Amino acid sequence: MTLFQQINSLLFGLFLLVMSSIVYFQFTETKDFMAQQMESDLNNTSTSLSLMLKPHLETGDLVGAETLINVVFEGGFYRRVTLTWLVDNKQQTWENPVVVDEVPSWFTDLNLFEAQTKESLITSGWMQLAKLEIEAHPGLGYRELWRIMNDTLLVLSALFIVSLVVLRLRLTQILKPLNEIAEHAKGIAQRKFHKDMALPSTSELKDVVISINSMSNQLKKVFNTLDNEVDTLRKDSLVDRVSNLPNRQYLTAQLNSWLSEPGYGGLILAKFDWLEEIHSKYGYQVRDETIKVLAEAMQQQLPKVAESVIARIANGEFAFLITKGDEDQMKSYVQTLVRLINQEMSKAGCEPNSDFYLGVSMRENDMKPSDLLSQSDNALQQATKEQKTILWFDSKKQQHKFSREEWRKKLTHAINSNRFVFQWQPVHKMNSSDVLQREVYCRLNVDGKVLNAGVFMPYVELLSLGNELDKCILKSIVNNNILAKTHEPIAVNLTADSVKDTKFHQWLALFLQSSTNSHKIQFEIPESVVSSNLDECIALCETVKEYGSNFGIDQCGRRIGSLNYLQQVKPTYVKLDQSFSFYSKTEQNSELCRALVNVAKGIGIEVIVTAIEDEKQLANFNSLHPHGYQGFIYPPVEIDPHET
Repeated sequence: MTLFQQINSLLFGLFLLVMSSIVYFQFTETKDFMAQQMESDLNNTSTSLSLMLKPHLETGDLVGAETLINVVFEGGFYRRVTLTWLVDNKQQTWENPVVVDEVPSWFTDLNLFEAQTKESLITSGWMQLAKLEIEAHPGLGYRELWRIMNDTLLVLSALFIVSLVVLRLRLTQILKPLNEIAEHAKGIAQRKFHKDMALPSTSELKDVVISINSMSNQLKKVFNTLDNEVDTLRKDSLVDRVSNLPNRQYLTAQLNSWLSEPGYGGLILAKFDWLEEIHSKYGYQVRDETIKVLAEAMQQQLPKVAESVIARIANGEFAFLITKGDEDQMKSYVQTLVRLINQEMSKAGCEPNSDFYLGVSMRENDMKPSDLLSQSDNALQQATKEQKTILWFDSKKQQHKFSREEWRKKLTHAINSNRFVFQWQPVHKMNSSDVLQREVYCRLNVDGKVLNAGVFMPYVELLSLGNELDKCILKSIVNNNILAKTHEPIAVNLTADSVKDTKFHQWLALFLQSSTNSHKIQFEIPESVVSSNLDECIALCETVKEYGSNFGIDQCGRRIGSLNYLQQVKPTYVKLDQSFSFYSKTEQNSELCRALVNVAKGIGIEVIVTAIEDEKQLANFNSLHPHGYQGFIYPPVEIDPHET
């Protein structure tokens, strides 16, 4: 029960008690007063009637006595009059039933007034003439009592209703600041920091509001401090100070993470000898300023062509990791890069299309980081040797078996036919054998061959089939009764296509509404998708939470930037990017990882570390106290469709 309801109920009860007391007091006082009035009237009537009857009784005038009694009986409220002649014991009786106009019969049936009777002996000297007995009629008492109580209840009821309305309005006004405090406190509990509340006029509530505002501001500062600490640590350890681009260490970690997951793209290594010419002519300050300007231009224009990581790995050497780009996009990326370089060379007074070299290689299936780096480096060395501006590495690999349209037909058929082969990988609780969740992976049966996600996912993204893939995976999970095969929740990865599509949001809402085990499904969204589609992610996450499901952020910390999105999206958990496992291997940037974990835990988000391969690597994360861990320490296993 809310405070408003409690106060309202208390005041309602007190007011009702007071009203009841007033009604009871008025009722009893009126009843006693009317009883006394009837008794007094009865005494007066008995005395006066006895005196008036005496002459008629002395002369034996029977008719005169009856006439006198009739006049008195009919003019007053008397129930019964009995006259007994003592000479011959003759008795005469006059009666009137208890019926009162304008008073309901049930009220008179309550017998609120006791019968009042008055007897008197009429004498003449020492001679006893007759005995007169009069019983009072209670009609007058009932009528007056009914009228007074009706008026009293009517007035009190009107006052009661008016008081309740005024009380409710006034209570609402008084408690409005308290309701705002409650909402503000809920927001703080959910790590949502709103603007300061206005100070109320009530002194006690004013102190509470001041305290709440102060606490909210302090918590907000703590979160911002932690977020700034992460940015500072990233810049100190993973960012080149001259160009403000990621350094070699960051590139290596991202390369490892990218190649460990399905994807398509390539790597460009660049060598800018013309920067040394500027250094020799104008000094290192001009060279550094030129590098900074060039880096800003590349960061502004190149990501528009294809999603990429741009890094400075040496004095005049740069790397461009295209994380999402087919061969045509790669060519467009290279052309844009060459144009930017020539523009900056012209501004610096150097001859365009000279003294810089690009080595380009494309990603292949099951490729290791060292292979991709080696291919790009070989292409760069060959370009330098042959004095060619651009050289693509010839891997002499077989061309893709299918064209893009052939991939579209085969993938569409396989997806719509539910030709999925599922695996899952457990996520264990830290320092425990308990399983927190099982992440589901899918493979597709295409033309009788089971393809890993690393093979078909690049084409799913290229052909924008992610929406249909996610729908069919969720349907297949339900149809294959996978949710019933484990007591733990299962995690399902959503593609960028699904996150951005509002129609998928509507479909997902209907799917979760019809599912009896929606609480056992957890959805994971990559950090890159959240950062670039924040509003859509918030809308999708609200839909997921509405139907009892949870969601998490995958690849958390992969990008260099603020973690403010965590406060807006409020996931249940985050999975640290695999690059942090790489950092732990090199025993570097432990503080960066610690700060990121503290940011997430500070706003009530569980942290799961990934890419854990052995117990030794797991021990490196013990001091961070994450909630759980995942990796090939417990590799994925097949889900038996027939197992129950």
